[in-house]
Amino acid sequence: MLDLRSYLAGRWRAGDGPEQTAVDPVTGEVAARFRAGGHDLGAAVAWGRERGGPALRKRTFRERGLLLSRLAASLRAHREEFRALARTYGATDADARHDVDGGISTLAYYGRLGASYPDRDFLFDGPEEPLSRQGGFAGRHLLTPRPGLAAQINAYNFPVWGPLEKLGPALLAGVPTLIKPATRTALLTFRIVERMLESGELPEGSLQLLVGPPGDLLDHLGGQDTVLFTGSAETGNRIRSHPRIVSRSVRVNLEADSLNAAVLGPDGVPGASVRRALLREVRREMTVKAGQKCTAIRRVLVPEAEAASFAEELGAEIRGIRVGDPRAPETEMGPLVDAEAAAAAREGVRLLREEAEVFAEGALPAGSANGPGGAFFPPLGLRLRPGCRPRAVHRVEVFGPVVTLLSHDSADEAVAGVRAGGGSLVTSVFSEDPDFLRRFTLAAAPWNGRVMTMSGRALEQTTGHGIAVPQLVHGGPGRAGGGEELGGRRALAPFLARTAVQGDPALLRTLFATEDPPK
Repeated sequence: MLDLRSYLAGRWRAGDGPEQTAVDPVTGEVAARFRAGGHDLGAAVAWGRERGGPALRKRTFRERGLLLSRLAASLRAHREEFRALARTYGATDADARHDVDGGISTLAYYGRLGASYPDRDFLFDGPEEPLSRQGGFAGRHLLTPRPGLAAQINAYNFPVWGPLEKLGPALLAGVPTLIKPATRTALLTFRIVERMLESGELPEGSLQLLVGPPGDLLDHLGGQDTVLFTGSAETGNRIRSHPRIVSRSVRVNLEADSLNAAVLGPDGVPGASVRRALLREVRREMTVKAGQKCTAIRRVLVPEAEAASFAEELGAEIRGIRVGDPRAPETEMGPLVDAEAAAAAREGVRLLREEAEVFAEGALPAGSANGPGGAFFPPLGLRLRPGCRPRAVHRVEVFGPVVTLLSHDSADEAVAGVRAGGGSLVTSVFSEDPDFLRRFTLAAAPWNGRVMTMSGRALEQTTGHGIAVPQLVHGGPGRAGGGEELGGRRALAPFLARTAVQGDPALLRTLFATEDPPK
């Protein structure tokens, strides 16, 4: 069992509130305990700005990139420890690798990106722009580190990848970070932070950890600070409308829940390679982290003529999912994170069943309806009832292994179904029909942060519908939060000030006589 503490203003600190615990959802045993509250978060924010920020900004972009590479290497040496801790909240080995290895790899990616930059303390953003006919006046945009703090507020489903995919760009930009993990899985984030601090790579003040509720953290932020939030749209909107956030114009980047979709094209007949690939992808998205993934497939749209036969095939996949103790090698899907999450999933299914019926249900572990932790949840496939107009299907997200089957008769109708979700992180389209792919992709693009087209060689070489890669943008419009993370160099944007510098071009070239960084 771990005793969790916060790391604030250079010290490990226990809170002064009542003891709280994190329970293993399979065994019911206490995996961690902690006390929250009572911290001076104003002092913590000031510590990051005044100690961590200047220490990071003494280094060039390239030096900070090399730091990230060393930090990732130090974490990689502890992967087995991190994976073992992940099992205490229901993660299978595959789930743990997805989170732990994915997070460390993302950190390493930003290390490589930074190491490719020249040794300097600013970046150019675009070419020099002439502003006079005689050539004696010009301007150029510079990117410089903002002298503030990056405050992370993370979701429970990715306690490693979530913090690290935000930390890498922030540190590379020269901005200190305070991480607030979700309490349900904070034990793994705690250990990750502990190992990073032990590595000796981080300047004092550049990394802090807050275990428990955020308290009055937002009240201490200002116009040079950034909030990075991953979680529900409801909580994200409360953050965005917080009086301090509004009055000080604090930057907020939201990545919220969304009703992601997978679409089968008109050529997806029985036996077609794209159809087989879609069935595999839906099964994978249901089982990885038991569907507790913001990018998971929630809606599957297939041609009306194929709906009945596709339901039979998908039903066989769902009933074949092996649910059980994540420590058992034969287990394909573990429990949800806790009994509260299972109860929320049951309520969501109740709402969906007002307009959809269950066509397939997986089996729970033999000999135990729910286990001591009460968190096992069966994989479910639902199908819209004939003649029923979908409402809840496009509004209610069940954060678990549940998909709803819908139908379409054209690319336009498929886009309309995707659009009804109000904005998604990702939609995948499975087809070999170039006309359908082009029409669907262009029309669906404004409603998605990412569109994955699945055909040809991509069927075997895909990174997967639910995988957010550091080279590409992760985020989405509308319900998905309207924010952007990752995306290569773009990920540094929330932490950098873009300033137009004007003057005599000869003087500007003298002042900033360096080569541009790689694009």
